[in-house]
Amino acid sequence: MVGLRERKKEETRRRIAATAWRLFAERGFEAVTVNEIAEAAQVAKATLFSYFPTKEALALQGVGDDDLAGIVTGRAAGTTALAALRAHFRALAAGPMTGLDPEVLVSRVRVIFDSPALSSATNSLLYQQRQRLAQALTAELGERTAVLAAAQISASVVTLQEGFFRRLADGSAPADARARLGEEIELAFDLLTHGLGGHDGHDGQAGQDRGIQRNQRGQ
Repeated sequence: MVGLRERKKEETRRRIAATAWRLFAERGFEAVTVNEIAEAAQVAKATLFSYFPTKEALALQGVGDDDLAGIVTGRAAGTTALAALRAHFRALAAGPMTGLDPEVLVSRVRVIFDSPALSSATNSLLYQQRQRLAQALTAELGERTAVLAAAQISASVVTLQEGFFRRLADGSAPADARARLGEEIELAFDLLTHGLGGHDGHDGQAGQDRGIQRNQRGQ
């Protein structure tokens, strides 16, 4: 069982994060200081930094957390890296959106998109994610090929996520955004698997349906 001390620490962490995001949504990331967050959350500045080392870390918790390298290294025997990654993102798109209110998610996405500092910090996190993926692929593909493969996979994943979040920020219903994400996951992994030369050029629903059927037969 989680002890009282651990529960209090988690409650403090959540209070700091919720307070920060309320202020970010109201005034923008750059306009809010760490001192203001600490005061509004009723904690000392040192306490805030014990949970979040930087203001960027506070704003970007969860960003870049997809463990692409872990998915690759932990895949079942006989499953390709791309098949394992496709299955992971397919399940995310099809599963329930839990743990975060859609309106809160949209608010956070807008804050990140509107902040040059957060956009830069996000790119740094995604670079680290790509490096870990390249390391996971090296034993199978060799270093040079692994680096290029990781770059292609990471770029596709980032594009999928950005498209999903931008649709939410632009007012799309979560169900519609998720359905579009599911279609684009199939298209993206078809392109990664077969390349442009193996793609028939149809990115409408008919082409996506054919890709889904082909992948279901092959996996």
